[in-house]
Amino acid sequence: MRKRLLIGLLILAGIAVTTIILLDRWISWDTAPYIYEDVAQLPARDVGMVLGTSKYYTSGATNLYYTNRIKGAAEAYHSGKVKYLLLSGDNGAHNYNEPINMRKDLIKAGVPASKIVMDFAGFRTLDSVVRTKKVFDTDNFTIITQRFHCERAVFIAKHKGIDAQCYAVPAPAGMFKVRVREVFARLGALADVYVLKREPKFLGEQESIPAPIKMPDGIKGYPAVSPDEVSKLN
Repeated sequence: MRKRLLIGLLILAGIAVTTIILLDRWISWDTAPYIYEDVAQLPARDVGMVLGTSKYYTSGATNLYYTNRIKGAAEAYHSGKVKYLLLSGDNGAHNYNEPINMRKDLIKAGVPASKIVMDFAGFRTLDSVVRTKKVFDTDNFTIITQRFHCERAVFIAKHKGIDAQCYAVPAPAGMFKVRVREVFARLGALADVYVLKREPKFLGEQESIPAPIKMPDGIKGYPAVSPDEVSKLN
């Protein structure tokens, strides 16, 4: 009896793993027509939304995911593929502010400050994608990130009725652990879209790009904007 139970459990585990792999592959297949790796082939859009990540690893080493997103965003702007860059990221701690860091580095890369808009409430990929349309009144935009992240972001956009494409920038070598985490992130995205029907943590009145978000008096923009302060921005 124990042997039969063990065999049954192994079969169920095999089915579960196969299902997870198939769902992961389905998201990649479903979004492939909307992802471009060559900036020359990228259709022009008014807005490029850059998904945030930390500039440095906890070890202090430079995060190449961040570096390549900045390079890709600057390339998309300078090649005329986007007119404005919306920087969407987390700033949950006083020493951690993804949009501010991205803004500084993009200005260094030659992007005019007047062409940069910051979204301080991009806590999750879903938040960043949905807020681009609902808060910044922007549909038909380009997401800028690595390909595996592009696939999840475009999947969320498609199933939220948002017209988005993605410019896939290079990913660093040796990203096996990141890719494994992405499999589970995609399961979370499926649950968000089909089961939980999640919306962004913060939503507010529309602020059309190119008009920049103006911070109210008393709200600090650097080194961080707290979650309570973010709510006042909306």
